[in-house]
Amino acid sequence: MDTVQIPTSLSLIPAQRHELLLKYLSAHRIASCAALADALNVSESTVRRDLEILEKQGLIERTRGGAILNERIRYEAEFVQRAQRMIEEKRQIGCAAAALIEAGDVVFANSGTTTEQVLRHIRGVPNVTVFTNNTALLNDSHDLDYELVLLGGSYLPLSKAVVGPLTSSNLGQVYATKTFIGVEGISLRYGCTVSTFPEAEIIRLMIEHTQGPVIIVTDHTKWGAVSNHLIARLEQVDKVVTDGGLDVNARMALVSRSIEVIVAG
Repeated sequence: MDTVQIPTSLSLIPAQRHELLLKYLSAHRIASCAALADALNVSESTVRRDLEILEKQGLIERTRGGAILNERIRYEAEFVQRAQRMIEEKRQIGCAAAALIEAGDVVFANSGTTTEQVLRHIRGVPNVTVFTNNTALLNDSHDLDYELVLLGGSYLPLSKAVVGPLTSSNLGQVYATKTFIGVEGISLRYGCTVSTFPEAEIIRLMIEHTQGPVIIVTDHTKWGAVSNHLIARLEQVDKVVTDGGLDVNARMALVSRSIEVIVAG
C-alpha cells in the first residue's frame, strides 16, 4: 500500500487535523496514536482528543493505543463476487475452523463464502450433523462424510441462502453444540453485523439455540467494517477464526474481551 503523504504543521486547526486523521486511516485502516501523532506532528494527547471526537461522530473506533476506520457496508455483494475475494485466506480459515469440530457435534452454519469453506473441510469426524441455510454445497454434497441438513425456507439466489418463517421454524426445534458464523463486519463498538435482515434473524436464532461456543469465521478485511443489522455483540462470541492479516492490536482487543483468536495458516 502506498504511503499517504500528509502535510504537517503545528498550527493545524482541529477540523484540519480531523480531515488528515481520516485521510491517514483511509489509507492504513488502522493506526496507533504514536503513528498518527508522528504523521501530524502533534502530541499523542492531542491525537487522543481528536479520536474521541471522531468516534462520537461514528467515523472511527478507538482501539487500545490507536484507532480503526469504520467502513459501513450498505449492500450485500453477490455471492459469486464475494467468493472471489480472499480465496486462500478463506480456505485456510475454513480448514482451521473445521478442526474445532468434534465427534458427535451438532453444528449450525449460516450462509456465506467463509462458512462454505468450513463445511467443505469437515473430514473424518464421526457422527457430525450440520444444520445450515447455506445452499452452496448442494451440487457436490455427495462428497461430504457428515449429515447435512438444509433448513427449508425462501431461496435467495443472490446469497445462495434460504431464509424466512419456515427456516426459523425448523431451526427453532434444534440445539447445536457449536455454531460457525460468517459476518460482513466485525467491530469493537458495533459487534458482528450482516447486510440483510432475513439473514440476521436466522443467525440470531442460531446463536440463541447454541449450547456451546459461538465461533466467528472472518478474514481480516471485515475488521472495522459495519453492516446494517446486528447479529451478536462481542460478549456473545467465544472464538474468532481469522487470517494472519488481522492487526495485532485488533487481536489484543478481542483477547481482552475474553475471545479466543485463532489465526489460520
